[in-house]
Amino acid sequence: MAKIWILGSGGFGTSLAVNMAANGNKVVLWSLFMEEIETLRADREHKKLLPGVKIPEQVCLTNSLDGVGDADLVIMAVPSFAVRDTARLLQGRLPDGKIIVNIAKGLEKGTLSTLAEVIEEELPKAVVAALSGPSHAEEVARGVPTTVVVASRHRESVSYVQEIMMNPTLRIYENDDVPGVELGGALKNIIALAAGVCDGLRLGDNAKAALMTRGITEIARLGVKLGARTETFAGLSGIGDLIVTCTSMHSRNRRTGILIGEGHSVEEAIALVGMTVEGYISAKSAYVLAQRTGTDMPIIEQTYQVLYEGKSPRQAINDLMTRPKKCENEVVWLTAED
Repeated sequence: MAKIWILGSGGFGTSLAVNMAANGNKVVLWSLFMEEIETLRADREHKKLLPGVKIPEQVCLTNSLDGVGDADLVIMAVPSFAVRDTARLLQGRLPDGKIIVNIAKGLEKGTLSTLAEVIEEELPKAVVAALSGPSHAEEVARGVPTTVVVASRHRESVSYVQEIMMNPTLRIYENDDVPGVELGGALKNIIALAAGVCDGLRLGDNAKAALMTRGITEIARLGVKLGARTETFAGLSGIGDLIVTCTSMHSRNRRTGILIGEGHSVEEAIALVGMTVEGYISAKSAYVLAQRTGTDMPIIEQTYQVLYEGKSPRQAINDLMTRPKKCENEVVWLTAED
């Protein structure tokens, strides 16, 4: 039995608390907000995000970080915008070499850093791992079979995470490509938002399949320039997470896109979804990264223009469909003269 601290009592943090407790671990679920903890204590249920899923009594609910240093494993489950501040709260509380598993998916606004990089900046003596993949909180909490990947530069740490977190309903694979795993999880949210726009416009299956396929190509293209490996994006944190996020109504990014496609303004769509829409935040970061690195990312560019510059979704689709001719495998064909 391991002692696991989960920082962040949102949907995924709570779902992991339920899942890890069912595996026999001692789990502490933390939130910065006492009101949120008191509600969870009273209901033993996250009624907004995980209705009907009971939080076991053995899960300790707290807004205090006292004792976090004694954890066998610390899981960072706060939204991307709160990762740095939460990491700072841990300064001076953790022994050197403590493993922190980040499960948030996004890029930090402004710095454009991956979230593992943010944690490493604030806690340089910690060992940081990234866990990602097709894993809706609603299904993880209910014990639906789920498979994800955990990445770290330290082989022993990913093996340790596997040992503690893996169970019959949560299968975990190892990887050492931290930027690839993180970028796949962050950038797929943008494509999922765009896929939702396609659904809202009722464009059909062909357009959505093309968007997903070319979307993962763009993600890999940027990822490689930022130090990731191409093959990572063919795995769970790339195409796997992209598929589930682009096709499920659990996805707040897809739901936001559907509303935009149906005619709502971006602001209205985000307000109606009522939660953090990581794809909206990441779209600006990805667009800036593409410009900075000279990476061709037409889907990301058009999505950015729809989200931030008021471009019509139908005009964006037309501009994508009428781009100059390209070769799918991106190899330049050269014909040698005899």
